Amino acid sequence: MDSRGLGRAALAALLALAGAAAVAQGRLFVTSEKDNALAVVDLARGETVATPALCRRPRHAQLGPARQRLYVACGDDGRIVAWDPAAGRIVERLEVGEAPVIFDLSPDGRTLYASNQGGATLTAFDLVAGKKLFAVKVGGEPEGVKVSADGTLVYVTSEVAGVVHVVDVAARQVVRTIPVGQRPRRLLLAGRQLWVSNAQDASASVIDTARHTVVSTVAFRPPGMGREDVTPVGMALSPNGKTVYVALGRADHVAVVDVARRRVRGYVPVGRRPWDVAVSRDGTRLYVPNGLSDDLSIVDARAMKALRTVRVGREPHSVVVDD
Repeated sequence: MDSRGLGRAALAALLALAGAAAVAQGRLFVTSEKDNALAVVDLARGETVATPALCRRPRHAQLGPARQRLYVACGDDGRIVAWDPAAGRIVERLEVGEAPVIFDLSPDGRTLYASNQGGATLTAFDLVAGKKLFAVKVGGEPEGVKVSADGTLVYVTSEVAGVVHVVDVAARQVVRTIPVGQRPRRLLLAGRQLWVSNAQDASASVIDTARHTVVSTVAFRPPGMGREDVTPVGMALSPNGKTVYVALGRADHVAVVDVARRRVRGYVPVGRRPWDVAVSRDGTRLYVPNGLSDDLSIVDARAMKALRTVRVGREPHSVVVDD
């Protein structure tokens, strides 16, 4: 059996054990677009302890089943790599197509769906069989990807078209297109709501997933800033599902939004151009990679105040919590 076959066999074993409790590791993974590497941050020590090389322009990252594989989109390599945190090495390379940006996993962990900016497609990849299943044509510059809770639908944004496409997995085609704001970037599911960050509208659209219509728009205006100063991108949901955190890019702030009321509760100053945000398992901390200050802000979520920064790689893009 070759290395790819061994990797797939290992994945099948992980999927079989995915129901077991994963061991918390107390660390963060931060991708660095400029360094082509991953920063591993020890939360207890509050510092970067390793910077393994990954691929060209690593972007979105996500832990797989049992939290024993970290998948990373390699924007300039046309693939997604599977990195083993325990071994500290890449164990598989998935050929998903040109310029992958964001991806999401099916609820059972067997299928990965990736946006390809180069070909304006959504690609489905079978992680167990190690092969591409299909690709669906979508609008220009697709980015955000989110799989529905039941795994039957995949949502994908098109920055150029200003829409969210709804892809039926069984039919392998777009079945609905929902107009949102300008340059929609990321997607977040909060119960029956799908949140969409609109980078050039300084807003987030909220979609009712039962009706597939926009039911609300949340505007972001930190004190003293205009619409052109605010570029919302990454989002995260609190463990209790009551709060959405939004990284505001050029505004150098994170917005704190009440999910039920769809209103901003406040803004937290962080580093320069925050591009993503993640929440600790207990909901008390936010982790925010800042793309232009090459660091990561650690925020007290209750006090809504940055506590300290940690140096990570150049142009950090995404953060994953393994706590």
